[in-house]
Amino acid sequence: MQTYDLRRGHYKNIEGGQLKALVTEVFGKAEEKEGKLWASFGAISSLTVWTDGKSLFVDSQMSPAVANDVAISTRKAWNHFLERATGYDASERSKRVQKKAKEGKL
Repeated sequence: MQTYDLRRGHYKNIEGGQLKALVTEVFGKAEEKEGKLWASFGAISSLTVWTDGKSLFVDSQMSPAVANDVAISTRKAWNHFLERATGYDASERSKRVQKKAKEGKL
């Protein structure tokens, strides 16, 4: 499971049904069970997403036996989803994780 910080004030963009709408837009289909969203797309065989208002929690299972074009499109969709859901692009997310690791907060 991965935990991603949400950009300050960004929760309003994914609260309520907006997170489900985003998952559906990016990955095609989403089911809601027990307050969590479940989806699959390309190389992602299972994706579970939920939030507590301050962080985005993502649990995913990847299938390594996919064609390169499927892997590339999956990675693009994944990064697009995380950027829209957290408010941080891949570079900013990487810097935040590195900073937390240096501070011993991981």
